[in-house]
Amino acid sequence: MDMIQPLAAVVLVLALLGGALWLLKRRGAASFQLPRMARGPARQMEVVERVALSAQHALHLVKVGERSFLVSTSPGACGLVTEVEE
Repeated sequence: MDMIQPLAAVVLVLALLGGALWLLKRRGAASFQLPRMARGPARQMEVVERVALSAQHALHLVKVGERSFLVSTSPGACGLVTEVEE
């Protein structure tokens, strides 16, 4: 019976941290990725960074091979803004 209260406190704190991280990720203020194990060939395309402009509009910095592109996304379209020089 003495272990229930500390265990419940730990579970509550972990749940609050998870909820805060989920909220920050949803608003675009935080990002995280779990490390991936190598399973086959390396990927050629990678999203380097994403910036939310509004709830439905964003800019993405995408790296394809050695080239980088700035791409805009919205509910109705996706378009190339420019190629980014490193």
